[in-house]
Amino acid sequence: MNKVLTPSQTSGPLFGFALMREGLEWSVDPAADDAVEVEGQLFDGQGRPIAFEAFVEFWSAAQSVRARALEDGRYKVVLEKPVQTKLSDGRVLAPHFNVAVFGRGLARQLVTRMYFPDEPELNATDPILDRVPAMRRDTLVARPANSRILRFDIHFQGEAETVFFKLDAPRLGQEASG
Repeated sequence: MNKVLTPSQTSGPLFGFALMREGLEWSVDPAADDAVEVEGQLFDGQGRPIAFEAFVEFWSAAQSVRARALEDGRYKVVLEKPVQTKLSDGRVLAPHFNVAVFGRGLARQLVTRMYFPDEPELNATDPILDRVPAMRRDTLVARPANSRILRFDIHFQGEAETVFFKLDAPRLGQEASG
């Protein structure tokens, strides 16, 4: 028996006017010295921009933002760069943002991470990034556009597909039971 997703089983339709209040795109003043602008584009499996049908959320321990994809699939958010996080076992998570993508036709949000290109040493020892095959890790590292802007494109499928994480996976350091 084939199962087909119906509209009531997806995370849309997304009514942008109801989800996007003014100012949700930044957690710090864009003019602040510590502001980091992240801009990018959302792409489907054929490399076409996903327009008006999706939004992204970026969050870290102390901040969160949300931005809607515009007509060409572009989004832009402004945040403060997070710091590294030390785990109870002594390992260190590199500075990163957790990223969720919501869109029409998705049964649930897609979850990924964005790492910083200026942290190669910490990225190399990050226990989450270490679980990603080496040839795919670059899909999780933003690219510098200039001194204040990072570019982070998200590809839903295809050769450039962004690595997405399964939310119900066991916690880091815990064994799966069963």
